[in-house]
Amino acid sequence: MWCLVRRCASGVFPEFPTLMILLAVHDVVRQFDFAPVLNGVSFDIRPGERVGLVGPNGAGKTTLFRILTGEDEPDSGTVELHSSARIGLLDQEHHFGPETTLLEEAKSGLAPLYALQAQSLEFAEKMATETDPEARERWQKRYDAATQELHRLSAYNIDHRVVEVLEGLGFTSDQFSQPMSVLSGGQQNRVALARLLLSDPDLLLLDEPTNHLDIAATEWLEEYLSGSDRAILVVSHDRYFLDRVTQRTLELFSARVTDYPGNFSAYWRLRGERQELQQKTAEKQQEFIEKTEEFIRKNFYSKASQAHDRQKKLERLERVEVIKDIPTLTMAFGKPRRTGDWVLEATDLTKGFGGEPLFKEVNLQVPRGDRLGLFGPNGSGKTTLLRTLLGELKPDGGKVRFGTNVDIAYYDQKLTSVDPTLNCIEAVRPPNNPNLLPAHMRDLLAKFGIKGELVAQSVGSLSGGEKSKVALARIAALNANVLVLDEPTNHLDIWARDSLETALLAFDGTLLFVSHDRYFLDRVATELFALEPDRWRLYNGNYSAYVDSRKRAAQEAAQSTARAAAAAEKTATAQRKPEVTATKRKRVFPYRKVADIEADIAKTESTLAELQESMMRPEVLRDGVKAREIHKECETLEQKLAQLYEHWEEASELN
Repeated sequence: MWCLVRRCASGVFPEFPTLMILLAVHDVVRQFDFAPVLNGVSFDIRPGERVGLVGPNGAGKTTLFRILTGEDEPDSGTVELHSSARIGLLDQEHHFGPETTLLEEAKSGLAPLYALQAQSLEFAEKMATETDPEARERWQKRYDAATQELHRLSAYNIDHRVVEVLEGLGFTSDQFSQPMSVLSGGQQNRVALARLLLSDPDLLLLDEPTNHLDIAATEWLEEYLSGSDRAILVVSHDRYFLDRVTQRTLELFSARVTDYPGNFSAYWRLRGERQELQQKTAEKQQEFIEKTEEFIRKNFYSKASQAHDRQKKLERLERVEVIKDIPTLTMAFGKPRRTGDWVLEATDLTKGFGGEPLFKEVNLQVPRGDRLGLFGPNGSGKTTLLRTLLGELKPDGGKVRFGTNVDIAYYDQKLTSVDPTLNCIEAVRPPNNPNLLPAHMRDLLAKFGIKGELVAQSVGSLSGGEKSKVALARIAALNANVLVLDEPTNHLDIWARDSLETALLAFDGTLLFVSHDRYFLDRVATELFALEPDRWRLYNGNYSAYVDSRKRAAQEAAQSTARAAAAAEKTATAQRKPEVTATKRKRVFPYRKVADIEADIAKTESTLAELQESMMRPEVLRDGVKAREIHKECETLEQKLAQLYEHWEEASELN
């Protein structure tokens, strides 16, 4: 659901001093069963602050959001919002009119500005048709006031704002006229997010805003939020997103909120440091308490006055509270049997479903022990590629071969690998070993966070996160040597993701996985397969290496363009200069037209760039002879370029 609460009377936004408190939460308590979900929660948010709210699944983050927006009431405590401020909430339930189009729904976020535009037009028409001078003057004043407000809000042409946000979130112009009723749940979530961003409330409450966004849309959202001057409180398990957007972190755990300065990485580090410091302080305090109690015990009668005094000091002593560990999982995938040197090979693999193929002529060899991450825009064919590699889908062209001793376990993002009618033990039990004792299956499930009464429940009755953990436990039970995982971090909180990453890094097998979680890609992948528009590319290294590679390529392209522009300008300048009779320098190079030399320069630069890029391909890096050959070719081309630049300078001057 999307909602906007406490709208100011004017329908537009007031300006708030940054030192003022926009939202104050004081000693909020909320209890449903025996233990409170929130117990004395206090914090405040000021204008412009970007705050992350983190905590394990079930900690009460959604309950807190509902209290902040007035959908729920605390049992005690207060929530105070500035009287002129507005809160905008994005959560995971949406309600739209059946005939409302995508564009109309997004525009509704700017309804006050569209109303102001219509009002301004109405005043202009009244002014134009009014014959009474006094009445015309009154319409003139109202029109001037409206136009000044439109100017202040930059609201003369707001359609471009709507288009910018919709395109940033991954929609194309041909989708704008589609009814909301025909859109998928993920698309509806993105439209609701677009509407909320356009409404520009004073405080944005975002509950998992990157759900259903691909990496490109997520990066756009990061830039948008980082550039906004509005306050933000965001719940997210996307650690990369939190690092790039937030400046402060609230941890909700054990019914209380702890405030940390900085983004997620700063919080993760500071929490450990605080916990270590408080643990040492608590140990020293406990040592002092034990010594004092020993003194009191020994001197209770002989030195009654001193013993009594120390007893009072102990009673007044404020005990150091140690930061509790957030429960973590101990996921593990066992030790599988060894495969051959390579586990999978695709040659000229092509697949589509009518029209242009999703991918074509994919050539890929996955060596033993590799951790290959696949990513790309929504709809680019990542899952289709996985299923084609596994043989679940027949390719339109090319072939796939498997190496020796390859055993594959497949985790699909729809979780169809676990039967929803079975209890967790039976759902996880491997078909190749049906006689495993229930105790063994319970131990395995416990490592993935499925314990107690959950074990006996049917898979279909579990939450999304619990189902994901059961599916991962089933993968572990199969003890395969090649894991193929399609979006394995969906539904998992930060701590479960960290445990999964640790388990995969320790796994002595081969991994192929699809993910839009850049933190996960960064930590786990050793190679990346990027499905980019109209092509695929293979990168050696993790996500950070991929980003660096793209930056270098963009810089080199910009430098090449700048050199070409400078060369063209120099040529034009030389052609405009009148002939001079002064002595010219002698030619070193044979006569050639400047345009021909420039063409050679462009061609050589392009060839050099292609060779430099090929040096990063895994198959080249693994082949020492090939790598040396390409390196030598690059050196030769660099020498040739240097000569061409000298030749070009000579020709520009002497021709």
